[in-house]
Amino acid sequence: MKRTALLHAELSQVIASLGHGDMLVLGDAGLPIADGPRRIDLAVARGVPRLADVLEAVLSEMQVEGIVIAGEALGDDKGLPGWYPQSLGIAPQTVSHEEFKRRTATARAMVRTGECTPYANIILVAGVSF
Repeated sequence: MKRTALLHAELSQVIASLGHGDMLVLGDAGLPIADGPRRIDLAVARGVPRLADVLEAVLSEMQVEGIVIAGEALGDDKGLPGWYPQSLGIAPQTVSHEEFKRRTATARAMVRTGECTPYANIILVAGVSF
């Protein structure tokens, strides 16, 4: 059995296959998934699993060099959403929600969570560890 936080075999395999610049999308329950990217559906019920929990597990295995979120996810004070990992130390690029959805079409994979918070979606851009 694996020792890291991420136990989902299919998701772990996708992360292992990412190359520099490849995109992995973690989305809420309502984010549309285009025909191109691989679909990994983790949604069990409303709020299960939460985006923040899936993101934490993914970040335990994935080298990330860039992040994209929809500007609509920012609060009224333009602060980062509660599910965003402050400890990551990477400022996200913000784009419109429509542009965000366009970009997901070229992702290697999209992970559907049970999150039901509006605009709780994130694109993780793979980096290299050397």
